[in-house]
Amino acid sequence: MPELKLQPQHLIYKKPSLIQAIKKDYKKNKWLILMALPVVAWYILFHYVPMYGVIIAFKQFSPIKGIWDSAWVGLRHFQDFFSSISAWRVIRNTLLINFYQLLFAFPAPIILALLLNEIKSKYFKKTIQTVTYLPHFVSTVVICGMIIDFFAKSGLINDIVAYFGGSRTIFLVEAGWFRTIYVGTGIWQGVGWGSIIYLASLTAIDTELYEAVTIDGAGRWKQFVHITLPGIAPTIVILLIMNIGHMMSEGYEKVILLYNPSTYETADIISSFVYRRGLVEANYSFSAAVGLFNSIVNLTLIVTANYVSRKVNETSLW
Repeated sequence: MPELKLQPQHLIYKKPSLIQAIKKDYKKNKWLILMALPVVAWYILFHYVPMYGVIIAFKQFSPIKGIWDSAWVGLRHFQDFFSSISAWRVIRNTLLINFYQLLFAFPAPIILALLLNEIKSKYFKKTIQTVTYLPHFVSTVVICGMIIDFFAKSGLINDIVAYFGGSRTIFLVEAGWFRTIYVGTGIWQGVGWGSIIYLASLTAIDTELYEAVTIDGAGRWKQFVHITLPGIAPTIVILLIMNIGHMMSEGYEKVILLYNPSTYETADIISSFVYRRGLVEANYSFSAAVGLFNSIVNLTLIVTANYVSRKVNETSLW
């Protein structure tokens, strides 16, 4: 019987070119790519294109002269910020408010999702979900108007305090109350919406695991420790990393609607400071320098948190 001989070219694997790989991937995921295009375009238009304007942080920007013709000043705006009396205050307030958010607001949706997961009545569960979701869909302006009314001297909160024998206080002009009000109302507004992703993670856990540990005699607590918590741990870690990455970029909308000069000591954060100096006082270069510093710190935080998470539990964003 003649022996078969394979030619060398039959043994060579030809790796497809980059263009061929792109075409193959496009044919396979055509509709997913088309659905993602608006999101990609939005990020390019509103997040990457504006990065060109970052150079005004190193210039004395004049709208008349434009970006390129404005005079270079180097790091002067950064030096002015760090030497000002407001620098430490806004950095401290930003970190403290975000730390309280991580400490109290971050676990709240997890706890709510775990509690909802234990409810057997579908009607009662749906009712609780609807009630807790509703504040998320109310605009920030309306929410802040409700907060101002609730915490006014003649508002609901003071009525409750007075009913139990306490004295009425104008909470929103007391600097010591601002962080408590801000974080507490933030929990009320976002706890229901934030629990959705954890409920989805809980439904993805295999029910046979619970049946197996129940047969072994495990109670509710051991089921939670050995099945439920490990099942949602990757989701918790990813969201924690993302929250740490936004620690220095707390939104200014709610702050500027609630704060006033009497609460600047505890309420003024970096984003509200940038808004006030940049848009109100028209000091564009200075506010751009502060915003750039803020972004660099955020990038450092998220990269560090991601690295630590990858080393500790092998869960990371990248």
